Amino acid sequence: MRIGIDARAILNPEKSAPSGVAHYVWHLVKNILEIDSKNQYILFFDFKVRDKDVKKFTRPNVKIKFFPFSDYKKYMPGAYSEILGLATYSREKMDLLHVTSPLYRVPASYRGKIVTTFYDFAPYRVPDLFPRLSAAKTKALYKFMAKKSDRIIAVSESTKKDAKELLGYPEKDIYVVLNGIDKRFFEDCSVPAEKIKKDYKINGKYILFLGTLEPRKNLTRVLEGFARFKNSYQGKFDYQLVVAGKRGWLFKEYFQQAEDLGIKEDVVFTGYVGGDDLKPLYCHAEFFVMPSLYEGFGQTIVEAMACGAPCLVSRVASIPEVAGDAALYVDPHDTEGIGKAMERLAGDRDLRFELAKKGRQQAKKFSWSKCARETLEIYRKI
Repeated sequence: MRIGIDARAILNPEKSAPSGVAHYVWHLVKNILEIDSKNQYILFFDFKVRDKDVKKFTRPNVKIKFFPFSDYKKYMPGAYSEILGLATYSREKMDLLHVTSPLYRVPASYRGKIVTTFYDFAPYRVPDLFPRLSAAKTKALYKFMAKKSDRIIAVSESTKKDAKELLGYPEKDIYVVLNGIDKRFFEDCSVPAEKIKKDYKINGKYILFLGTLEPRKNLTRVLEGFARFKNSYQGKFDYQLVVAGKRGWLFKEYFQQAEDLGIKEDVVFTGYVGGDDLKPLYCHAEFFVMPSLYEGFGQTIVEAMACGAPCLVSRVASIPEVAGDAALYVDPHDTEGIGKAMERLAGDRDLRFELAKKGRQQAKKFSWSKCARETLEIYRKI
């Protein structure tokens, strides 16, 4: 087979897709190429990508193809998509094209077979948490790509349910393929706590929140819950809240909120964290909090569990699938409950130990190799 994969997110996540999509595509492509040397792959990248970054995907059965345009959000959909996009795809005579996000609109006139990965349906389920115009555009792209796709890959049972209910997509044509996790998260942490704390100006024990700073991650209630936790138990628990993640929609409000709540000195905003710093931040946290209002999968929860960080999460959407019985659950709308859950974890070492142990076992259920094998099988079926 000649299989095309839209890989633009891997090396240019800021322009083409959220960082979670980049993470998925990177590991999917990497693992597929490790297990399949028979099929031919065409990987599509942004023309601005550096040659040295592309070379790591070089294989005898891989062809690297660059789109003759960039700035997708500005020009696509439109003439660039229809004319240049169609020419780029059609020239390769592919048996199948894997569109790695419904945000990547394929030309309407493209007639090849398509499988599209859907991650979540947040603009449908929690529309008030998105700019109105942005949510409307996303919904339009979702509907368009659902019609164009011969099959859909959903990253969780929750996402599959949403695709069926919200798009009317046939259940039999939706395949659930769970995300995996990088094996390095299970390895012992080689970076001392003192170093990571010094690098990020963290003083003492800390609770970790990691995710894009945007409304659906529920950071507003995390900050309120943390303020209750600090104010009710002054001196008992000398903790800081470390907020790690890139800036999203309305991010400035969180800085002001921390100041208004009187916890500015106890909240550390690190900005985006990646590479070698991500794992030690998880490993040295007292516990991890992610009482999100909606998740299509919950990658950071799996990473935290693999690193041995006890997890405090919400029982919504895909999160129970991911966390199982290895987390402490809260109502994401209950600020007081979030604060009390923080108190419970902070004061109960045995509970933290139990959740850390269960979390490591739960995280072992997720594998990028398994994700790649199951995705390759879907290619064959189509």
